[in-house]
Amino acid sequence: MEYLGDIGGFLNNWEEGQYYYKKLIEIHPKNAEYWYKYGGSLGMLARSANKFKALGMVDDIEKAFNTAANLDKKHIGARWALVMLYLELPGIIGGSEKKAQKYADELMVLSKVDGYLAKGYIDVYFSRYAKAEIHYKKAHEIGNSKTTFEKLYDLYLNKLKDKAKANKLKTEFEKK
Repeated sequence: MEYLGDIGGFLNNWEEGQYYYKKLIEIHPKNAEYWYKYGGSLGMLARSANKFKALGMVDDIEKAFNTAANLDKKHIGARWALVMLYLELPGIIGGSEKKAQKYADELMVLSKVDGYLAKGYIDVYFSRYAKAEIHYKKAHEIGNSKTTFEKLYDLYLNKLKDKAKANKLKTEFEKK
């Protein structure tokens, strides 16, 4: 069933994915990964739905990600999903930077790289690019991965419009 849900997601058939993940959480209600995947498929389904239908799905999406995070205190994906959810939701229906920061702080405890990336993501969302640069640089210093490079490079190139910094970073990264 999990593979069928994964295939549905891979094919962007979110209804099919959420159908199988919902079955899985009914059978295994204490499995954090199934709750996480269920929330993800619901979230993607909501993105493709009209605003009124999506609004009706918010509580289920939030419940799924929170359940995953509560069932597995080390579930990084669920915490990332909650950071993104609380940033993207309007305040009137539960979104808030404070809630997003709470999960970014939890990520910081679990993984410094993910914590710094999450904090940088929040700062980029609010156009606080100087603060985002600090967080992304710390993430890149620790992780030195393709992901950390891409986040910092994108910030330099597309947000700060600093081609010199972007090119310097790219040259240094390619040497490693």
